[in-house]
Amino acid sequence: MGKAESGAESKRKRYLFSYGTLLPRLAPPEIRPTVQQLRRVGKGFVRGQLFDLGEYPGAILSRTGPPIVGQIFELPDDPDVLHRLDEYEGFNRADPRASLFIRRRRHVQLEGGSKIFCWVYTYNRPLKEARAVSRGDYSKTRAGSGRRVRAERH
Repeated sequence: MGKAESGAESKRKRYLFSYGTLLPRLAPPEIRPTVQQLRRVGKGFVRGQLFDLGEYPGAILSRTGPPIVGQIFELPDDPDVLHRLDEYEGFNRADPRASLFIRRRRHVQLEGGSKIFCWVYTYNRPLKEARAVSRGDYSKTRAGSGRRVRAERH
């Protein structure tokens, strides 16, 4: 167990890596109040491929793909925040295979080179004709925010 995970930190901090509509300036009205409760830690990236799915992006993670650029946020102690993020992302913990996005824990590299373990929402549907996002940075491709298409309910 590392120092950051030792008993000195009784309440382990939880982090979220956001690359799309969970970024504060891209968050649509239905999730904006929740996103405003997140505390920004800094810029970071994961490896994989980022796709523009129309109203929002979707990431497919890999060890060797190009960088997917985003922000790291500390989650508040309130468990309802993560529940609301899951609902918005169409993640059903009881049935992940049927979810639009799956919430996974992955190492995210910070700008300075250190890594932090974060929740990341990864896309869980066939890509069909999705367009890859240039340079893995959705915030630079989408200046404005659109309404999020709700996940299909099964």
